[in-house]
Amino acid sequence: MNKFENFTGIVAAFDRSNIDTDAIIPKQYLKSIKRSGFGINLFDDWRYLDPGEPGQDNSQRRLNPEFLLNREPYNAAQILLARENFACGSSREHAVWALMDFGFKVVIAPSFADIFYNNSFKNGLLPIALDEEVVDLLFTELQGQPDYRLSVDLQGQVVSNAGGVEFPFEIDEFRKYCLLNGLDDIGLTMQKSEQIKSFEQQYYQKLPWLQ
Repeated sequence: MNKFENFTGIVAAFDRSNIDTDAIIPKQYLKSIKRSGFGINLFDDWRYLDPGEPGQDNSQRRLNPEFLLNREPYNAAQILLARENFACGSSREHAVWALMDFGFKVVIAPSFADIFYNNSFKNGLLPIALDEEVVDLLFTELQGQPDYRLSVDLQGQVVSNAGGVEFPFEIDEFRKYCLLNGLDDIGLTMQKSEQIKSFEQQYYQKLPWLQ
């Protein structure tokens, strides 16, 4: 998992509540567990005018010209702004993989589905919960500004706009530590590799028949 670094990115705004995981990545694409290659099918049913299937050449599909992420500069957006209860529905981890594979680093919303929220941290995506009033303000600010950007400072726990106005957010210290250091569950375990190796050596010395 890559370390999370402070950045300033273009914001793509989806002004709707209860965006579910089937909308983020439809069920037919859940067969792979590679964690990559899902970005092309992010929001697949909204993004294309014809249905898609796994392994299909998406370059031959008709793009929906009205869909936000099919237009510049939003096709390079790194921050997704949405309404409450983002990523509700089924527990598919592929929803996080698809968002990250597209290029998103942060999702901002008033609230998130619990499973998606937890999956995000385990994969390096930062979900930021801001008060509904603040989210309303951000939606208002970006109207008519196609190049609207926000800056994200994880260490300082603030989101700021181009005018320097800061919007603080809360995050668990352990999760913050993992994101800043690029540590997923495997990375955390590998930090203890020497202790694990020492334990195994002592264990097998006492119980050699278990080898």
